[in-house]
Amino acid sequence: MKAIVHSKEKGIAGLNYQEVPEKKPGYGEVKVKLKAVGLNRRDLFVINNRTSEDPVFIPGSDGTGIIEEIGEGISDFTIHTEVIINPSLDWEFANEVPTVPKILGGPSDGTFSEYVIISSKNVVKKPSYLSWEEAGVLSLSALTAYRALFTKGNLKKDQHLLIPGIGSGVATYAMLFAKAIGAKVSVTSRREEKRQQARNHGADRAFDNNTDWNESLEGEKVDVVLDSVGPATFPHYFDVLRPNGCIVNFGASSGDKVEIPLRTLFYPQFNILGTSMGSREEFEQMIEFITKHSLNPIIDKTYSLPEAILAFNRMNEGEQFGNIALLIE
Repeated sequence: MKAIVHSKEKGIAGLNYQEVPEKKPGYGEVKVKLKAVGLNRRDLFVINNRTSEDPVFIPGSDGTGIIEEIGEGISDFTIHTEVIINPSLDWEFANEVPTVPKILGGPSDGTFSEYVIISSKNVVKKPSYLSWEEAGVLSLSALTAYRALFTKGNLKKDQHLLIPGIGSGVATYAMLFAKAIGAKVSVTSRREEKRQQARNHGADRAFDNNTDWNESLEGEKVDVVLDSVGPATFPHYFDVLRPNGCIVNFGASSGDKVEIPLRTLFYPQFNILGTSMGSREEFEQMIEFITKHSLNPIIDKTYSLPEAILAFNRMNEGEQFGNIALLIE
């Protein structure tokens, strides 16, 4: 079968489209003929942190396709079932948090190939209203956004969510999810094009990171901040959060270290929570949620599997708004 593999050279330079051996599903596993897969910033992180001594592997966490073979011991799926892959491995329930989440596509082989073999516990039936591209980009970003907003941030109708740095898959899903429950959403971006796209998809406010945030919010406070930026924007949050407000962090695109004046934390009783990925329980809840609200993922751009390097370059340059898909013939 054909696949995108990473070997020797660090980063995007180590990616190649080539033939790799096919495998058979084992006990409890299914073999899925992939129709579309999605890129995530995690894919960049994984290939940028590999060394020339690491074994060749297939990156990719998101994917959707059709079950072509089933291993022994499976009764809940049949051949030809259309499925979406849940890349969160060995995490059953929301409150049983692993030390480090295990994720498909690093170090184990992932989805940037014509086929993938995975436990039947990690596939769910594809909602019929989703296109292949939409289903292919759903899993990792949507699961991360769902847990961050609802399990951790406890976001409710009529509350106010702030998303700094709109444009990524997680950020755009969070915007769609929050609007679906009737929450208010404000976003920031340094690019006017992304701010306008956010408004087009329902954001109530969209402003430049470099403005006065209180002024841009017209003095209105927010209940939840969904942070993936880190130190570049973190100091602003304490100025715009309501007392007892919540910062939910799932990334650190501008660095790992932030400095917090403790009195600005304990007097207004702010909550700072970390999150990463999500459980099988939350994945199933997320699929039910998007189906109930008929939500469609925002597709930034679609490439073919052999064009994966072009797709990686686009993501690396931060140009996308929403998710980038790879279609597989």
